[in-house]
Amino acid sequence: MPELPEVQTTVDGIRTRLKGLSIKDAWTDYKSPHHTGKDNIKDPTYFAGFRKSVIGAKIVDASRRGKNVLIHLSNDKTILIHMKMTGHIMYGAYELVKRSGREEWTATEAGPLRDDPFNKFLHFALVLSSARVMVLSDMRKFAKITLVDTDKIAESPHLATHGPEPLEKSFDAKALRKAVSMRPNGPIKQILMDHQIVSGIGNIYSDEILWRAGVHPLQKIKDVPESKWPLIWRAMKDTLRRGIDFGGDSMSDYRNIDGERGRFQDKHNAYRRTGQKCSKPGCNGTIVRIKIGGRSGHFCDTHQKLIK
Repeated sequence: MPELPEVQTTVDGIRTRLKGLSIKDAWTDYKSPHHTGKDNIKDPTYFAGFRKSVIGAKIVDASRRGKNVLIHLSNDKTILIHMKMTGHIMYGAYELVKRSGREEWTATEAGPLRDDPFNKFLHFALVLSSARVMVLSDMRKFAKITLVDTDKIAESPHLATHGPEPLEKSFDAKALRKAVSMRPNGPIKQILMDHQIVSGIGNIYSDEILWRAGVHPLQKIKDVPESKWPLIWRAMKDTLRRGIDFGGDSMSDYRNIDGERGRFQDKHNAYRRTGQKCSKPGCNGTIVRIKIGGRSGHFCDTHQKLIK
């Protein structure tokens, strides 16, 4: 699932490429009886209203809340997109064609938009005044797209339960300590991944943060030494910023707005490095993998000791 750095990379791309463009049309082939009556475009009735609302509006800005992309429109509405497990937003030259009786968007220019197989699961599109199209590729069709009032974003049920943003200037080591204290008996990896505690961190970056701070992923919050919290906070800031600097992580299917891979997967110290020697200078440990709450955790068996 795209995490904070991937979502921020996408938002930065939207700001650079789409700001000032008007929406000419909206399209989707999402349609699910499980979403009937819900406020997302997988309900055809909701999408009809969504389409009517966005056509003619101009994209005035984009921002991020947790793992949500927020596209702000000139009509005081905001398109909220959660890319979920396999979604990513792209922008380029596309045409709508019919194949075997169904509509499909196809990239018309050579390059990753057309040639990368992970970029071909297109289920949502905004036709823009540039004569180009913003699309969402979503292989497993889990993504969520809805429309909210811009001035009521904070209290939207889609965002109201989100915890603090880890890259905000106001989020210091004390704020981190206060946030995680809500779950004193929880293992720190799971707590860092809880969007109600800290917003935007998932499986990849929690592994990398804890490796950098030298904390075992199963360490209970209450048993983390006080001296470690400034290290965890600094590791969090540095790791997330590093993820953004490298354009996100494309070990799975995330791609940026141009359909290109990020490079953070080439910088992993822990995530999916099972059996490899720890890269921490002076450490002779090995990266091991365990299961934590149904998810994988990767850590060094030497410098990330569990304190009991």
